[in-house]
Amino acid sequence: MKEKLARNIAIYRKERGLTQEELATRLGISFQAVSKWENALTMPELSLLPELCRALRVSIDKLLGYASQDKPITIYEEEYKTENYYWGTEPNNGVYEVLRQMPPTRRLKLLDIGCGEGRDAVFFARNGYEVTGIDVSDAGIEKTKRLAGQVGVHVNVIKADVLDFRLDSAYDIIYSSGVLHYIKPEFRQEIFANYKQFTNPGGIHVLNVFVNKPFIAPPPEKEPHAYKWHSGELLSHYHDWLIKDSAEIVFDCNSSGIPHQHAMSAIIARKV
Repeated sequence: MKEKLARNIAIYRKERGLTQEELATRLGISFQAVSKWENALTMPELSLLPELCRALRVSIDKLLGYASQDKPITIYEEEYKTENYYWGTEPNNGVYEVLRQMPPTRRLKLLDIGCGEGRDAVFFARNGYEVTGIDVSDAGIEKTKRLAGQVGVHVNVIKADVLDFRLDSAYDIIYSSGVLHYIKPEFRQEIFANYKQFTNPGGIHVLNVFVNKPFIAPPPEKEPHAYKWHSGELLSHYHDWLIKDSAEIVFDCNSSGIPHQHAMSAIIARKV
């Protein structure tokens, strides 16, 4: 908890454009106290939390690392509330790369970042992985649990915003499909460093991200919290890992009922 709070104070202070001294002045404390908070040496007094949250313009839940409640939920929240599975129940093709690269011949912990309605997370659990999934959507979380129950497996599902969520325990596999565009550019270095730090030696990351191309029109979905990635950007975060595969594709999509295309970069990288 102390480390998570320390990271979040630093993140939201910088997001507000405040120095440690400026935040300290607003709170009526020394800047050394703020520095100690951000280095996880001490924690704020409980009586200071409301004023700290006002200064950083975040809720207490958000400051403590839970899913953000002070901005709109994903545009898919309403879609996920229907009985049907918006994305279907068949997994993405990327799940088979995980099976090929790191089959569950022993106990392997896998994290699915942005598990949505659970189709990939449940597939992994069915195949013997110990699976944790995170998602910001309440409806998505409930459908993940329902799908897991229908096939008789367990998925540990956590409500969390990808911008706020940080790892504090290690995984063997980190997997994400179609979610990383929600990470703001200024947080990517720190977030990926956290993911890499909490990956066991020999572990893998299997990830993809939509990339911006001038010859492909913007998708019809209006996503207020999506941010651009560029070709090669995802790969650049893994210069110190063994790259097993890195590819870029253009594919057709009809998710909104309007035919369109996406460009996507994918990577498989191993920590050695």
